[in-house]
Amino acid sequence: MSLQCGIVGLPNVGKSTLFNCLSNAKAQSANFPFCTIEPNVGVITVPDERLIKLGEICKPERGVIPTTVEIVDIAGLVKGASKGEGLGNKFLANIRETDAIIHVLRCFDDENVVHVDGSVNPVRDKEIIDAELQLKDLETVESRIQKCEKAAKAGGDKNAKLQLEVLVKYREALSQGKNARTVELDNKDQEAAARDLFLLTNKPVMYVCNVDESAAVTGNAYVEQVKEAVKDEDAQVLVLAAKIESEIAELETYEERQMFLEEIGLQESGVNRLIKAAYALLNLRTFLTAGSDEVRAWTFKAGAKAPQCAGVIHTDFERGFIRAEVIKYADFIELGGEAACRAAGKLSTEGKDYLVQDGDIMHFLFNV
Repeated sequence: MSLQCGIVGLPNVGKSTLFNCLSNAKAQSANFPFCTIEPNVGVITVPDERLIKLGEICKPERGVIPTTVEIVDIAGLVKGASKGEGLGNKFLANIRETDAIIHVLRCFDDENVVHVDGSVNPVRDKEIIDAELQLKDLETVESRIQKCEKAAKAGGDKNAKLQLEVLVKYREALSQGKNARTVELDNKDQEAAARDLFLLTNKPVMYVCNVDESAAVTGNAYVEQVKEAVKDEDAQVLVLAAKIESEIAELETYEERQMFLEEIGLQESGVNRLIKAAYALLNLRTFLTAGSDEVRAWTFKAGAKAPQCAGVIHTDFERGFIRAEVIKYADFIELGGEAACRAAGKLSTEGKDYLVQDGDIMHFLFNV
């Protein structure tokens, strides 16, 4: 499942430093704009404490295999990007290919790190990028409206009329400086039509406030300004110190990293929190397989049924799906394994309509 989160922001807000913490891929990190010209893609392991406990019970021969998520580091946008400024067309195309946006905002003062607009103001920075994405979306919407109007008039095309209704709603919002994701659609047909537009400001977004070490735990005034600015959006705000995270990432052992975190008052690294939040932002969930050969996490889209999840493991599993055996994670841990769950009646047999839940431990039966 190759769903991607794209990291965006103005130049020098800490995007590439953050990406380097997230991934073994080393994006160039330097104190000048456009040091990341091509998007860097990192396949990031999703932290999941459940795997550790399952591994302790099952003691699998091949070990424990986590699931992953893809993160893309996209070069810094600047004012005028929608008109091609600062290689803007290329960068906007890179954003369009991602499924969700991680918007990094500079929330720290440092006279040694230049700001492209001369001063630190995360709300202004957010609005600059919002405006560029909105302008590009408005351009897309206006172009589509012209085509739909012709199709609707010429042949009475019902689909064209439906899409036109959606496009007009988006045009009104974008013209007012609002993101497409703020538009409320009337029904599922309109929602389906909206998905086909692939608008930049309709992607789910998370704001990451990049702070200095002193604000890593409590945040600061800049963070509060961001929270106030996005309070009406359906968006998460996450606080982390990218510079500190990069120092943590260089430590060799888990024990060293935990000691470092405890010293600055954190229970979990910002990178771990960000990866988990990015996974959720993409509307992804995890089911598990657990046995003596391996313990493994598998990614599925929220709302998937048992056959589709079987297909995540192998297409034959979905094609020849018969049923699924399901154990809830909490029962597996409490009773100490599959055999005990079977004996206690905690294993359920589910058919094709079963909606898989996050953390389900599953075994699929199929016949091809």
